[in-house]
Amino acid sequence: MEIKPQVRFLKEIKSLLFDKNWSKTAANSKLYYIYRAVKKKGELRYDITLIPPRMLGKEFVKTKGNRNSNSYSELYTVLKGEAIFLMQRSEGKTVKEAFFSRLKKGDWIVVPADCYVVAINPSKKDLKLANWVSEKNKNAYETIEKMKGACYFFTENGWIKNENYKSVPKLKFKKPLKKKPKNLSFLR
Repeated sequence: MEIKPQVRFLKEIKSLLFDKNWSKTAANSKLYYIYRAVKKKGELRYDITLIPPRMLGKEFVKTKGNRNSNSYSELYTVLKGEAIFLMQRSEGKTVKEAFFSRLKKGDWIVVPADCYVVAINPSKKDLKLANWVSEKNKNAYETIEKMKGACYFFTENGWIKNENYKSVPKLKFKKPLKKKPKNLSFLR
């Protein structure tokens, strides 16, 4: 059975981009592809996301960004290319904590249950990600949509704060894991 990808189009994230002038005239196009439930292990689902290289004006291509529902954590790895994961803990217009990780092929990162996460392709090569998450999870987008993006944008000039938030802390670096955790029960 072939799994058809969910395709995320530019029009779905235009309001979440840094470069508003560019987004006004940019043609709608495919940004990335999500293959859900490629594998299953009990109640856990293994998804693959393919993000081709691209600039969205001055900003590197990224996912829409989401938070997991019902206190579910998520485990990501890079299968090909390199990725930046931006994570934030928010309460309304205030960001309590913001951190990022830079992953290469074979690196892993745990996204805590209460964090919004955005995956970014900062290179000129395809990015292929995989993640394990509970099938009971539902993606939540409310803060990212209301605030017109995550708390930082990753641009050709580096990190730029999203001025729509009332308060954004300094961005911290979080080191990725070099090995997959042996026990995935924390994802349930």
